[in-house]
Amino acid sequence: MLARKSIIPEEFGLPGLASRMPRKPVFRDRVNKARFIAKNGSCNLAHKNIREQGRFLQDVFTTLVDLKWRFTLVIFTTTFVSSWLLFAMSWWLVAFAHGDLDPKRQNGTHCVTDVKSFTSAFLFSIEVQVTIGFGGRMITEQCPTAITVLILQNIVGLIINAVMLGCIFMKTAQSNRRAETLIFSRHAVIAVRNNRLCFMIRIGDLRKSMIIGATVRLQVVRKTTTPEGEVIPIHQIDVQTESAVASNSLFLLAPLIICHIIDKNSPLYDLSAMELQCSDLEVIVILEGVVETTGITTQARTSYVSEEIQWGHRFVPIVTEEEGVYSVDYSKFGNTVKVATPRCSARELDEKPSILIQTLQKSELSHQNSLRKRNSMRRNNSMRKGAGSSGSLRRNNSGLAAPKVQFFTPGEGGQTLNAVT
Repeated sequence: MLARKSIIPEEFGLPGLASRMPRKPVFRDRVNKARFIAKNGSCNLAHKNIREQGRFLQDVFTTLVDLKWRFTLVIFTTTFVSSWLLFAMSWWLVAFAHGDLDPKRQNGTHCVTDVKSFTSAFLFSIEVQVTIGFGGRMITEQCPTAITVLILQNIVGLIINAVMLGCIFMKTAQSNRRAETLIFSRHAVIAVRNNRLCFMIRIGDLRKSMIIGATVRLQVVRKTTTPEGEVIPIHQIDVQTESAVASNSLFLLAPLIICHIIDKNSPLYDLSAMELQCSDLEVIVILEGVVETTGITTQARTSYVSEEIQWGHRFVPIVTEEEGVYSVDYSKFGNTVKVATPRCSARELDEKPSILIQTLQKSELSHQNSLRKRNSMRRNNSMRKGAGSSGSLRRNNSGLAAPKVQFFTPGEGGQTLNAVT
């Protein structure tokens, strides 16, 4: 049986009309990519399948400093208790070899007085290593072996104290503790500064003690593919800042805005506002310097992904002069305002400078229109208030006006009506 032919031509059917309708461009959603550096500065990197674990034991001190506090305290306690038990066994053997543990032996000189069991030997080991010296137990000159054990325990105890106390001190004085008071703005901004498209962030120091020789480095991390087909998952590209070009360190006395000019050497040169939101790049910011009070080099890190970069915004000023003193309002540290910024890339802006002029002109016209609207609304409000006040005055005056008095006066042709107020 033949298929029934439609009366409506195919070109006017629903599939034909849908195929000829103009389609809007579809932008792919950005795939959620793992951050390389977290906002607090920690590295989001896991080391797996390390076969040569013995390399960590070749640098024991650094390994102990890098451990977490709970593991460090366990090792600290275990080391001291083990050394006390080891030398307690040594003192017990010395006493056993000399016959001091024999209960039948009442007379004679002991190697160590009042060491009659392993418990008393353990207490004497603690007294020797931590130099307590309660006075009940003491070594005598009868046993050269005991003198040798005493010298060895003192040397080993000093080494353990030096290593463990140095480890505790280094953990408490680590440079990343100072980095807790070095802050970065929550978002980065892209706006026009000095007729150039710029990438900007804000940094600050909450302490009064300064960071000497502070420097800021920026890097763009993203996945790239070479012309030969090699995939580089973490490609780090250095980004120049104004301070780096001038080769001068920062004077981080008050919060500063770090500016990167997006020029032809910048990895952001070909990105527009729409392409930036769809990209998977990550901008890493590294702040380094020497702590003024301790002389230790510190480093603070953070990063900005594409969702945290605001196009067409600028940081609000937070430094003001009050009564001869400069004041910093940290409540507005990350606040931004919208400014007129072209949505095109820096390459298009360099090729067509008229885009910037048109954008600024439109911004100026919109600003003037908004000012006119505000002025007209203020005038209307003032006129309404004035009209309302005048109407109320008229009503009040009408209530206070004297009543009219009418009376008749006789005239020649009749009576005349006169009114007096």
